[in-house]
Amino acid sequence: MSEKRVGNLFYDAEIGRYDIRFDTNSFYEGLHCGECFDVRIENSWIPVRIEMDDDGWYLVGLPGIKLDGLTVRM
Repeated sequence: MSEKRVGNLFYDAEIGRYDIRFDTNSFYEGLHCGECFDVRIENSWIPVRIEMDDDGWYLVGLPGIKLDGLTVRM
């Protein structure tokens, strides 16, 4: 089993999707609806799925949370 990589979410306006920055020059290359990963909330890792609707991108089970800058692993 490979080790999960930790990074931060950010919105990439060029591709119209959220992406994960793992380090200065390492990116996931754009998340798609239905992709799953873990998000760090208050020192706990929570499994989530990213989706998009008419109001924009969101994490299933975490309504209203700001996505930009969240620490994630996958």
